[in-house]
Amino acid sequence: MTRQDPSPADEEARTSLSRLGLGAWAFGGVGWGTQDDSDSIAAIHRAVELGVNWIDTAPVYGNGHAEDVVGSALAALDVGERPRVFTKAGVLIDPVSGRTYRDLTPQSLRTECEASLARLKLDCIDLYQLHWPTDDPGGIEQAWETLGELQREGKVRWTGVSNFSVPLLDRSSARRSIDAVQTPLSLLTRDSVNDVLPWAARRKVHALVYSPLESGLLSGRFSAHRLRSLPQTDWRRRRKQFQEPQFSRTLALLVHLELIGTGLGISLAELAIAWTLIWPDVDGVIVGARSAAQVDGWFGAAGLTLDDCTLDAIATALVQTSAGEGPTRPPSLS
Repeated sequence: MTRQDPSPADEEARTSLSRLGLGAWAFGGVGWGTQDDSDSIAAIHRAVELGVNWIDTAPVYGNGHAEDVVGSALAALDVGERPRVFTKAGVLIDPVSGRTYRDLTPQSLRTECEASLARLKLDCIDLYQLHWPTDDPGGIEQAWETLGELQREGKVRWTGVSNFSVPLLDRSSARRSIDAVQTPLSLLTRDSVNDVLPWAARRKVHALVYSPLESGLLSGRFSAHRLRSLPQTDWRRRRKQFQEPQFSRTLALLVHLELIGTGLGISLAELAIAWTLIWPDVDGVIVGARSAAQVDGWFGAAGLTLDDCTLDAIATALVQTSAGEGPTRPPSLS
């Protein structure tokens, strides 16, 4: 995983990661509508069958349920077929209010790690990440040191951070090296190509990006009618991308993207994911799925290469519709 003075074994593991990883948030069954565990397990097994060799989850996804599902899916596979497991810590659910809160104290991180190991049925987590930072002035450094202790104890193989700004990345890496950073990247959320991704590239840190389909907005199956039909408990209702004026801009963008995808003979989801893979600092893309069929719908993106003409058309559509924020294509490809 680490690019910083890697051992031969670690370098082989890093470079052998598939370009796409499976995201397990929806498997938790909270915030996305009803989810059948058998569909979740089928999605995991289908991803593995196609060649996806890592899965990203977290205990806050369904208050541990997503990890339980991942653990059950892994247990049904032969040891040699099992994907690497990446999970996180630091975001918890209050048992009384049901609200999430952040806790990066050493004791909480250790308790979470033990619980994740039990749910996942593992002796060692491949990548353990701080899920979100806190405002505690010294809490980041203390939390990062705790993950280092867990690594030395053999409970985690690699350690990383998620949703950290560049200043926080600098503070953490000053204590010890970071194996991986996780940051959002999609056609609608492009700011990370200006800061977090270049930071990771300069320091030879593995960069994983998430939400390339923007929680279904770029899947080719979303519409104004579907937005209105989402349950009030669906977390997407609170995201700015699902509110005006952003939502209408995205719908206008989808018209252009559908035409581009049709011309290439690929789905909108494949086009959106392939676009995230063109950025040279991206090492892996986390894509969610709720069924085996959804995995089939996006896996082809791993083998796609978008030419200059296609990238120009996408960039033009982004500018014309004012959808999203950030650069529209890598400078080196301009």
